[in-house]
Order: sequence, then structure tokens, then C-alpha cells
Amino acid sequence: MAPPPPPPPRPVLQPAYRWYHKFSALVFILFCMSVGAVLIVFPWLDDWNQNFFSAIVPEWHYVWDNSYVRGAISGLGVVNFYIAFLEVLRLRRFAGHDEED
Repeated sequence: MAPPPPPPPRPVLQPAYRWYHKFSALVFILFCMSVGAVLIVFPWLDDWNQNFFSAIVPEWHYVWDNSYVRGAISGLGVVNFYIAFLEVLRLRRFAGHDEED
């Protein structure tokens, strides 16, 4: 007696993206880009020395003036821009999908 044939494979269903999925992706991209721009530029401005944390612990003023700390924070800004760039590339996931309301 032969074994029963395997069941036919089920079709893969594509997710249905709605307008709020696309909108939230765009808002996330804009958020990452704006946070990245602030983190890249702000540590190198004169206002950087007048922050909340340096007022609490004045002995750590040398930390805020350190170029390595400023560079590390600017590096976080670059990481935010990288995340925004990757998310822009992921916008292709919305292409070719019809909205179903």
C-alpha cells in the first residue's frame, strides 16, 4: 500500500498594507532624520556647554567639552541617518500592494 500523497502547498498571502502603515513609515523616517541632524550638529555648537547635566554636576564639565564625547554623540546621529536610509529602502515593501478598505 502506497503512502498518501502530500497535500498541495498553500499559497503565500501577501500582507495588506493600509494608508496608516505607509504614513507611520514616513513619520519614522522623518523622526530618525531630524534626531540624527540634531545629534550631529548640536554637540559642536556653543549652546552645548549650557546643558542640564553640566548644571547638576559641574565637576564633569570636562566631559562635555571632550571632543571624543561630542564625536560619540555625533556618531549616534550618523546611526540615526543610517536607520532612516534603511527605512527608505524598505519603503519598497509597499509597492505593488493594493489597499483594501
